[in-house]
Amino acid sequence: MKYVVIGGAGAMGRIAMRDLFEFAESDDEIVIADYNFEKAEALARGYADQRITARQVDVLSIDETIEVLRGAVVVLNCLQHNLNLHVMEAALRAGCHYIDLGGLFHFTLKQLRLDERFRTAGRLAILGMGAAPGITNVLARMGADQLDALREIHCRVAGVDRTRYKDRPALPISYSLRTIMEEFSLEPAVFTKGRLVFVPPMSGQTPMRFPPPVGVQRPMYTIHSELATLPHSFGAKGVREVSFKIAFDAAFLEKVKFLRDLGLASQEPVSVGEVKMAPIDLVNKVAMRQKPARQTGPLKQYEVVRTIVKGTKRKKKVTLILDCHSAGHRKWALGSDINTGSPPAIVARMISAGEIKGAGVFAPEQIVPPGPFFAQLKKRGFSLRTTCKAGWGMKT
Repeated sequence: MKYVVIGGAGAMGRIAMRDLFEFAESDDEIVIADYNFEKAEALARGYADQRITARQVDVLSIDETIEVLRGAVVVLNCLQHNLNLHVMEAALRAGCHYIDLGGLFHFTLKQLRLDERFRTAGRLAILGMGAAPGITNVLARMGADQLDALREIHCRVAGVDRTRYKDRPALPISYSLRTIMEEFSLEPAVFTKGRLVFVPPMSGQTPMRFPPPVGVQRPMYTIHSELATLPHSFGAKGVREVSFKIAFDAAFLEKVKFLRDLGLASQEPVSVGEVKMAPIDLVNKVAMRQKPARQTGPLKQYEVVRTIVKGTKRKKKVTLILDCHSAGHRKWALGSDINTGSPPAIVARMISAGEIKGAGVFAPEQIVPPGPFFAQLKKRGFSLRTTCKAGWGMKT
């Protein structure tokens, strides 16, 4: 089988690459495709494995991307969400299955419109197969399958990093600052009383207790892909409330809020001399050039991806709390971001093995089987913990 990881030299792409390297078959081919060929080539050399090669790709060139994807069974798109449609178009023309890390709600809605074309082509596209969206969605499916009727789905994410570092950058980030800035500035979608509404960015910061070592956090509403699919996926089962919140470190929160309030989340180009550039692109470019901090002690990261499902079972009100725990993977020298980078690699191999079949564009909750998926996560050190409570009294 041939797998192509686009953005394979980036933060999440590197994790997906490592996962494929560890679990793929001896005669598989894994391509690190990236705009920055030097980084892709250096990463490929580091593996010293004939299965792994590097290719340069500019996804804005459909023909170039098709050539890179030719012969692939699955493309794992680990790029910024605003490039998703370009990679989907190339996947359709190259005849391969497609997986990405999410479209931040608005792009997801655009991507869902390609369903008929993927069905006609006999190929799968799975949208948002990371941690959130991704694990959150599959947890929703797992919870919903245990209930006779569904009332609410609430996705929550929180983590801690107690690793010691030296020479920390001014703004430590593990994924695209552009995405973070959009999460802090665009109005989040919330499904309430059976209809979709939009609320102020960063609102809804109420305390929630997570298992140790995460503890009490204050997740906030942000724009996210779960709201583009969960209300529809579970509409027939009666869902009336769906929400997503994520918690950030307080100091980080204030820094990003300052950048946003300064106007650096704007996507309207401004002129600087003869050059025009959107402030969000400029700040992202600068931030992504920061030198990473030097780890001076053991890795101590921990994240909980939680989905709360409320409904009825045998005519009794029930609340299910489904928590996916991750502390990283010491052998692979990866922190809790593994919960975003590994899921697309797992699902890519499930597709190639025939464990996931179908054609069309799907959200994870619609097509990824929870049992086999979480069994694979367990092999990577994840743990799944489920709590069942009587009633619907738990605050969300």
